[in-house]
Amino acid sequence: MAVCKSCGEEADELVSVKVGGKTKKVCAECAERLEAEDAVGQESEAAVQRMMDFKGRR
Repeated sequence: MAVCKSCGEEADELVSVKVGGKTKKVCAECAERLEAEDAVGQESEAAVQRMMDFKGRR
């Protein structure tokens, strides 16, 4: 059985997910949570950029 790098629990299958520029092998539940957190972070950054009329990218 494979062990999830995020929650530490055993899982049948692990999914590769990019988090902060690094690839992690996590279970499907953690992958969904990490992708949702990443989407919220990107939208938050975009909202701040729009508010400050920032036209470039990092």
